[in-house]
Amino acid sequence: MAISTEVPKTVEWNGKQVPVYPMEIIDFSKLLSQEPVEIERLVRCCQDEGYFYLDLRGIDGRRMLEDQQDTLKLMYRFFDAPLEAKNEFGLVAPHLGYEPIGSRTGVLENTKDGYEMIKVSRDEIQKDSPHLPAVIKNSPDMKVLEHAIAGANIATKTILAALSTGLGLTGAARFENSHRNDRPSTSTLAMMHYIPSDPTAKNIGHQKHTDISSLTFLFAEQWGLQVRPPGSKEFGFVEPKEGMAVINVGDSLRFASGHTMQSCIHRVVPLDPTEHRYSIAYFLRAENDTMFTDSEGRLITAGQWHDEKFFAFTSPPEIQALAPSSMILGGMTEEDEAAEADVQTKDAPSPVVGATNLNEGVQVY
Repeated sequence: MAISTEVPKTVEWNGKQVPVYPMEIIDFSKLLSQEPVEIERLVRCCQDEGYFYLDLRGIDGRRMLEDQQDTLKLMYRFFDAPLEAKNEFGLVAPHLGYEPIGSRTGVLENTKDGYEMIKVSRDEIQKDSPHLPAVIKNSPDMKVLEHAIAGANIATKTILAALSTGLGLTGAARFENSHRNDRPSTSTLAMMHYIPSDPTAKNIGHQKHTDISSLTFLFAEQWGLQVRPPGSKEFGFVEPKEGMAVINVGDSLRFASGHTMQSCIHRVVPLDPTEHRYSIAYFLRAENDTMFTDSEGRLITAGQWHDEKFFAFTSPPEIQALAPSSMILGGMTEEDEAAEADVQTKDAPSPVVGATNLNEGVQVY
């Protein structure tokens, strides 16, 4: 499957016309049935682009769409609560707890991020008394969170199983075998609220990054997500589609596949500066003791990769500079960086048309 060069339309952002990139649609029901043609399409999506829509409109996926709506209702109430209630425990661990607005770097230079986030880990929700702020630590809300995590966990493991089948993996070598529920991992559900902001705001968006995860299962009904496909010279928007989730390949699956899959480079910007934006992301991550080779050729565990990358990109710039260069984007190479390396030019294209004041650092969940 060749990477599509078609740009069906553009939208205006920050005074420029920015492309809306097309994405393949994979049918969840066909993956459950292990249909060979759909599995082949899935493998090609992950190897060529690193992202796709997952169609959940069939009977097998409709419950996940209902869970999404229930989770959004919970989020509206939670994020409307006083800061002291939301931040009751703060960030307990990198994959568990609350982060207030401005905790990290923003999309544009000299800005902070424009979102607040509450993360509930898969391991934590399985406990008799999970570590949650009191405002959502009640039976109905915990059931909503449990359903959302369970549904996303099933969907992402179904994708892993289909990829294993498509690549001819057997036994312990199958991807899903390193994502068992009873083994510790940093898999987590992240619920994000982006505040209204425009390109002149001090708090704006979510900076360029690749995900630590094996797979990311994302629901976002509003515009704002941008991707930079392999070989492209700029970021472009992803159109929200009703009844579908967006799936990103993360660093861990890229490593586990022997670096044959693409880890999706993406970010979030405010297309409509007047709106509150909400998104739900489940990050399926390998068991902490899973071994793979990273882009520096190091044999490391999934837990070690998570901790190193999280620390590097929540640290001051002078500490970030000490991290291996490949850690920034999980070993992915952007077109402008590749061109500079090949021809030693200083005139590499800007990641976004006309946007020359972007901070090229990276965020990580």
